[in-house]
Amino acid sequence: MIVAAAQAFQLTQIKERGRTVSRLVRSGPPDTHMTPKAKLDPKLNPIPAPDAAPNAAGQQAATRTAVRLFLCGDVMLGRGIDQILPHPGQPDLHEPYVRSATGYVKLAVRATGRIPSPVDAAYPWGDALAVLAERAPHARIVNLETAVTTSDAWWPDKRIHYRMHPANLASLTCLVRAGTDCCVLANNHVLDWGYAGLDETLACLHEAGIRTAGAGHDAQAAAAPAVIELGEDSAAGGPPASVQEDEHAAPLRRLLVYAYGSETAGVPPAWAASARHNGVNVLPDLSIKTADAVARHVADMRRPGDLVVISLHWGDNWGFHVSRAEQAFAERLIDAGAADVIHGHSSHHVRAIEVYRGKPVFYGCGDFLNDYEGIPGHTQYRPDLTLMYFPVLDAATGLLSGLEAVPMRIRHFRLTHACDEDVAWLHETLAQQGERFGVRVERVGDAQEVLAWRW
Repeated sequence: MIVAAAQAFQLTQIKERGRTVSRLVRSGPPDTHMTPKAKLDPKLNPIPAPDAAPNAAGQQAATRTAVRLFLCGDVMLGRGIDQILPHPGQPDLHEPYVRSATGYVKLAVRATGRIPSPVDAAYPWGDALAVLAERAPHARIVNLETAVTTSDAWWPDKRIHYRMHPANLASLTCLVRAGTDCCVLANNHVLDWGYAGLDETLACLHEAGIRTAGAGHDAQAAAAPAVIELGEDSAAGGPPASVQEDEHAAPLRRLLVYAYGSETAGVPPAWAASARHNGVNVLPDLSIKTADAVARHVADMRRPGDLVVISLHWGDNWGFHVSRAEQAFAERLIDAGAADVIHGHSSHHVRAIEVYRGKPVFYGCGDFLNDYEGIPGHTQYRPDLTLMYFPVLDAATGLLSGLEAVPMRIRHFRLTHACDEDVAWLHETLAQQGERFGVRVERVGDAQEVLAWRW
């Protein structure tokens, strides 16, 4: 474990690359408290160089000018949704009140009407697939919050257990493509069905060609990033048509995805991967010291031209409040040059977005798909509404150049376009939450059906 001494610093406004930015500057003697102003490790480079360094042949690393990503929150294909797919798994549950996954289907039918069954693999994604085809992101990153397994070894100290049958993986691959996309697994459901369940989950995803981050067969594998090569203007971010054979040619630009789970989101500390068994990449806490250790880990693998997404499963399931610890942790990662995007999730509803030093912080992307229809409580947070986030990054600097989101609604275990009233609720809610961070949210599009962030 790497420990950094904490010291008192202050943010100072300076001119850099034609704009005013904040830089951490020493302001006094060492401070024993861990704060966002603690000294950055000298090995880290919080301020990017004006231009990318040339490679051995004097070429720039890559020429793509913008990278569009698709981000979403929790993808929960297990339990009730698994039961309506072509190959439902065993419905047995070990929950206090519901003993069969079919019970969640019945609750939804009672609340919103008939749900077809069985459905085809694409059914749960509904209108979202056309949006993805139109927007053509270079990579899609989702938090897969379910085990893909037939294991019956349920974790005894948990109240809720999610699993989907491996034969239904075709549904996931409608959303997440082989070779170019990533499922982050550092969450509080991937080990619901034990170590055997996680082993099967990893095997199924990797056999399907889906990259993973945040869980692995041991601690080293769990901490390793998913590496996505961004081909030179390849269609929809697909892999390059051929392997570059010229040893002096510019290397492909890479997107690195690191994923971490926090106990604040219900990730059991016992789930941490070790040298002896599989598990999750668990954060010990949200301190500045831990943020610095994450930054060092990223620096060990990051090369010039890489873009980095740090995906964090953190925070409460319900509530819009962003804690000081969450904000300080996210901002520290950006100050240390470790992250171009902070992809936060765990809340069952959308939360605020901050743009800090030109880098987006998604504090909670909400559930992208769940089986909560008909479950009473927390309706004021609208867990039936979700967003498809499309950040656009400048490929050379990693700075955010655009951010739009397409509102969706979960109904009948399926994603549909949100109606005007629902879009208005999302707009008002996120605009209010964004005031704290100095961002504005606008409605754009021919029918004002899209949300756009300004900063």
